[in-house]
Amino acid sequence: MTEQTNIPEVVAEVTNSFERYNQAIESGDSVALNSFFWNSPLTVRFGPREHLFGYEEIANFRTGVWMPGAPRVVERLAVTTFGRDFGTTNAMFRDTAGKVNRQSQVWVRTSEGWRIVAAHVSPLPD
Repeated sequence: MTEQTNIPEVVAEVTNSFERYNQAIESGDSVALNSFFWNSPLTVRFGPREHLFGYEEIANFRTGVWMPGAPRVVERLAVTTFGRDFGTTNAMFRDTAGKVNRQSQVWVRTSEGWRIVAAHVSPLPD
């Protein structure tokens, strides 16, 4: 399996999806954000104050309660892919107030393109 880890073009695809997702966060585009998640009841997203199970809960959160936060900058990013259809992104962000947040995503290539099947966002404790 090691020869199938981090195939350069697959890493580039997952990284591009990660960057586009984060651009949608920065612009407050909930429609775009929803499109990055796998449309399935099996999709999960844990946030700082929410636990969302299934695409519908995620989409309802994004189009209802969610508001974009302070602008943030990626401090560290780890992208790991396995084969051509599975990858993870793990990032540390710092916002303008100096707070650090962590974001982990599991990406899978679907017939619609790369989609997040599981995500977790949490602030670094003070």
